[in-house]
Amino acid sequence: MSAPSPEQAAGTQLERWGSDSDNLLQMLIGVQAALGHIPEAAIRRFEAALGVGRARIEGLIGFYAFLHHRPRGRFDIRVADNIIERMRGSRELAEALAGRLGCPPGETRVDGRLSLGYTPCIGMSDQAPALLVNGYAIPAVEHARLEQVVALVEANTPLADWPPELFEVALNIQRKDLLLEAAVEDGAALAALKASGADALMQVLEASGLRGRGGAGFGLARKWGFCRQAPAEAKRRVVVCNADEGEPGTFKDRVLMQDPQQAARMFEGMTLCAGMVGADSGFLYLRGEYRNLLEPLERELQRRRDAGLLGKNIAGIAGFDFDIAIHLGAGAYICGEESALIESLEGKRGNPRDRPPFPVTRGYLGRPTVVNNVETFIAAALVAVQGADWHRARGTEHSAGTKILSVSGDCARPGIYEYPFGVTLQQILDDCGAADTQAVQIAGAAGRTIPPDEFQRRVAFEDLGTAGSFMIFDQSRDLLEMVRNFNDFFVHESCGFCTPCRVGTTLMQKTLAKVSRGHAAPMDLDTLRRIGELMRRTSHCGLGATAPLSVLDTLDKFPALYRDRLSDRGFVPGFDLDAALSEARAASGRDDPRAHLEGDGV
Repeated sequence: MSAPSPEQAAGTQLERWGSDSDNLLQMLIGVQAALGHIPEAAIRRFEAALGVGRARIEGLIGFYAFLHHRPRGRFDIRVADNIIERMRGSRELAEALAGRLGCPPGETRVDGRLSLGYTPCIGMSDQAPALLVNGYAIPAVEHARLEQVVALVEANTPLADWPPELFEVALNIQRKDLLLEAAVEDGAALAALKASGADALMQVLEASGLRGRGGAGFGLARKWGFCRQAPAEAKRRVVVCNADEGEPGTFKDRVLMQDPQQAARMFEGMTLCAGMVGADSGFLYLRGEYRNLLEPLERELQRRRDAGLLGKNIAGIAGFDFDIAIHLGAGAYICGEESALIESLEGKRGNPRDRPPFPVTRGYLGRPTVVNNVETFIAAALVAVQGADWHRARGTEHSAGTKILSVSGDCARPGIYEYPFGVTLQQILDDCGAADTQAVQIAGAAGRTIPPDEFQRRVAFEDLGTAGSFMIFDQSRDLLEMVRNFNDFFVHESCGFCTPCRVGTTLMQKTLAKVSRGHAAPMDLDTLRRIGELMRRTSHCGLGATAPLSVLDTLDKFPALYRDRLSDRGFVPGFDLDAALSEARAASGRDDPRAHLEGDGV
């Protein structure tokens, strides 16, 4: 079947999403999927139909990594390239694909059949190396699967006709506890709301000690209470589930949404929240890399509508009207930050907002808005049914309940592990089969680097908080490569809004490269530290404030990583001027001593 014209593709999206410019990003994603790029004619159609300026449309295309002006290949292949993927052979995979398909990474083949490139973490670190084809994930791409992908591309087989087993992603649940073991009936949380009322359930949440599982650990009852009490005027409140799980090494929310039972609990937790705060609309913001989950989640939403668990008079509660829409992300890590996510929901670039006001008082379209992640809404639904004591039975005094971790890297059994808060890093390492561990990176690229003498530290809000990423590096790994990979990621993902993050990450990138080449002096390490501390203090949002943590931690806790690479001289340049003159020498035919600078450089 031939592709639609640009005008037809834009018209299809306008018919689906209406004339509301808040849905502009979703429309652009739809055109990109249909045509492989956003052509000029589609842009003009959106300008006229939505009454938006070209600058806004161009701004979205330039901001989101999955939107493009120029055509991508019919098969758009992106190899995941975070540090865990590299450890599992992602670069070798990309080179093999490039050789077999005749398309270097970063380019589109001349016949337009395919594009090949790299992309950051796609939530498959437990099944690396992995790749995306037209947004759909293929895990564990070893030799046989690589050859299968190559054959399908060269045969021009439509993606819908590719073997389903290529796209099968294992859950890899290795350890269960409270949340993953709980058995409750569908609709039970809403039945508890009907029986007890919102006030009583708010007290249960408060007594349970349940805190948000996104990393910051804000008390859930307090957050929901602030939203409930916020003046809403004629506008009602909004509930948003943040499923933009973009932190490198994190994949537990993907597993939860992949499991039909847990996906149902997530939507029930969102609906429970709506009933308690007075919301009439909700959104699941699903990261673009989880495109394969969109259809199953849409089916679950419809099932819940049919069962009376979404829509009008939910669960038989008169006037309880609430529904959920799914919005896709388009490849922007910063949209995991709640205010940037709200900007994206409104069809804008995902730039973080100034705070206050906070989303609970002024969020989506200025309405009071609750934003929590997948794991948090599941926990809330279970606490509503099982009670405060059930949740308090696990964890510590200040960190009640359990935490689900995404464990990957140098271990025998990567996957999902659920533990009571307070578990030591050493216990996790023992359980997953890690040996000779050099370091643990907890909470992703934006988290902390932990050396062996701190493996008795605990996963808890009062010690090591985390959204769920747990990456393991044994003694064979060069931690400087980890640090550089994280910093390159932040250079790529910085929204560019504030100078400390935009410039600081780039300066760090250049200095780390100098260290890696053996050209650095002690003063360069001082420079790294000064830049990192400045970024922590002055960046506009959490991305810039946490981006330098792996650099600062390794400078403090792994000093030999840098010291052993320093030159013997007091100052060594990062730029070799004599080498740069080699082309001039070749052009003039001279290579005598007077055609060289004294020494190795300037």
